[in-house]
Amino acid sequence: MAETKEASKLKEEDKKINLIVRTNIRKALKGKIDNVAEEVEEALNNKVHEILHEAVERAKQNQRRTVQARDL
Repeated sequence: MAETKEASKLKEEDKKINLIVRTNIRKALKGKIDNVAEEVEEALNNKVHEILHEAVERAKQNQRRTVQARDL
């Protein structure tokens, strides 16, 4: 059975690329706090994906094919 475009899009969204590196979170917070919970990486990654999705939508609304800093 062939997949619909919508179904394949949903699968792609489920497989989010990890844009956040846990060791870099720890480096950024070194000296400010002792520990960083494991779920922080996933939560931060989800937030970044959300921000990027909104930026893409804003660029499309402005009839651009390029996401710019002002879209963030």
